[in-house]
Amino acid sequence: MADKTSNTNPLLCDPATGVCEIPVSQQKGLTASDLQSKEQPVKVIYFTDPICSSCWGIEPQLRKLKLEYGNSIAIEYRMGGLLPDWSYNSGGISKPSDVAHHWDEVSAYYDMPIDGDVWLEDPLNSSYPPSIAFKAAQLEDQEKAVLFLREMREMVFLHKKNIAKWEHIAVAASNAGLDVNRLKADFEGKAVALFEEDLQVGREYGVRGFPTMFFVNGAGNKEMVYGSKPYAAYETAILKLLPGAVKSGYDKNWAPLFSVYHTLTAKEFSELSGTPRSDSEKVLDALVAGGHLERIDTRNGAMWKVKTRR
Repeated sequence: MADKTSNTNPLLCDPATGVCEIPVSQQKGLTASDLQSKEQPVKVIYFTDPICSSCWGIEPQLRKLKLEYGNSIAIEYRMGGLLPDWSYNSGGISKPSDVAHHWDEVSAYYDMPIDGDVWLEDPLNSSYPPSIAFKAAQLEDQEKAVLFLREMREMVFLHKKNIAKWEHIAVAASNAGLDVNRLKADFEGKAVALFEEDLQVGREYGVRGFPTMFFVNGAGNKEMVYGSKPYAAYETAILKLLPGAVKSGYDKNWAPLFSVYHTLTAKEFSELSGTPRSDSEKVLDALVAGGHLERIDTRNGAMWKVKTRR
């Protein structure tokens, strides 16, 4: 966790390494029994955080990985606790406003829309509330919890919403199809301990930053991908552990893609459809002109979704 003596600030994510890094904490080496997959042939333990900009940066790769290797992998989401509070002064960031410009830079680097002005207009005091809310969502429905995490990320990165506030958490939960009353009860109850467990697991695994993914097969062999990496790095980790993994074919046309993922950035659409990045925005805007999609603009890029029929 962050402290006043550390030289590494967790919110100062390094685009060169693709990591939002936390100071080194108590670490323990992974063992095969810690990670052995009991579901799909390969288990992926994904340490992340709702406000991790590098994690937002790998959404295109992660979404493609699910489409191509969803039959071979089971992803287990663990929350990392990126921002406990502001009781530190390190790494060039000592107050929320320091994050704003940094997020703008990261947005350009990852080619994913991020508006850093949330740190000027309604800054978060901690990433713990949305992290605990995610654990509460997992208690209700694992798949909806992933949708909920995406909703919260879109809120904070694109819409400048302070997702540490319950009012925004509740909207994200409703949009993801969760029972908001149940979520509130678990948020104030069981989910707190589950979040603390995630933090402890992260310390035991020696997680130093986000995103961190551990890939492990049934024999306990493991690979780690640390930070934001090109798609090939994640694919290679799977194939090392499961050489016989068969890549699933999927329909790369816009309509099937938007039926699976209800919102896509230009970078995501390029990654998933195989459309050159230089053309992806033109293709998406043509679909807007044709009445199929809506474009959501931010100061640092856009996102597209299926147009709501009235």
